[in-house]
Amino acid sequence: MKLKNAITDIRGIEVGHAQDDEALTGCTVILCRKGAVAGVDVRGGAPGTRETDLLNPINLVQKVHAIVLAGGSAFGLDAASGVMLYLEEKKIGFNTGAAKVPIVPSAILYDLNLGRADVRPDSAFGYRASASAESDAPAEGNVGAGAGASVGKMFGGKLSMKAGLGTASMDIGGGVIVGAIVAVNAFGDVVDPGTNEIIAGLRSGKVGPLRVGKKDQFAETLAMMKTPMGRGILGSASRGNTVIGVVATNAKLTKAQATKVAQMAHDGIARTIRPAHSMLDGDVIFALSIGSKKADVSTVGAFAAEVTAESIVRAVKMAKSAGGLPGLMEQ
Repeated sequence: MKLKNAITDIRGIEVGHAQDDEALTGCTVILCRKGAVAGVDVRGGAPGTRETDLLNPINLVQKVHAIVLAGGSAFGLDAASGVMLYLEEKKIGFNTGAAKVPIVPSAILYDLNLGRADVRPDSAFGYRASASAESDAPAEGNVGAGAGASVGKMFGGKLSMKAGLGTASMDIGGGVIVGAIVAVNAFGDVVDPGTNEIIAGLRSGKVGPLRVGKKDQFAETLAMMKTPMGRGILGSASRGNTVIGVVATNAKLTKAQATKVAQMAHDGIARTIRPAHSMLDGDVIFALSIGSKKADVSTVGAFAAEVTAESIVRAVKMAKSAGGLPGLMEQ
């Protein structure tokens, strides 16, 4: 099977987006109508989540029916209500006897400082994204949860860059596929792990078009954190940062194994974003298992990190300029 280089290469996974291009906010829904074993790992110091406790391996519910990634800060958690409504109409959910209750964990990112702060992903966004979900390769860049995403925000919006949402997948042998989808809204810079060069992040302010590999165009967040100016600003630096995503596989995993895959997938964030998992970020990764292929969990986790890293790089390379911020897609 020829892969689409997308999380939808996992049979049974569908992705839908809804966004407001003027307000620069939106949500992305990852549907698994027949249910998927799920785990989650939260590494950032400022997360915004819903229904993550039930993913603990010791808890009752074994499968989820969708994951929602949304903008809008904590307001965006409401998008999951629309996804639940859509799934309920389709008679999909955890059977309690009295009703089928869709299980829809979610995570949000902060994009209120770009576009319009009074428009946030709500139940209608979630329903619309669910209704548009399909198994084709999803759109990337300024779509869904990536509509208002940005990176390199140490000194606020003036020197930051537009980012977005990216996806990737790979066949790791034996018919086992691992995929990811990530919305990138990081405090720090995005690095291409192949070249170890910053490709998007805190700009130096030098005049001229952005070019991949042009070193003096970036101020380098880690270097600035060591300076007196950087140390002085960290206490009041932007707290509106988060990388949120989903990794999925057709390998058969338990909840505990899915949790381990989610943990290992965070290595993909660490390889591509500097700094990662800070108190100023709310980084969250979900892991889904929807299939029966046999695979070693450590192998699945190792490649989950690889596709997470590739998704992050794609998220910034596919981003168009918006909200006064330059994007690499147009450079």
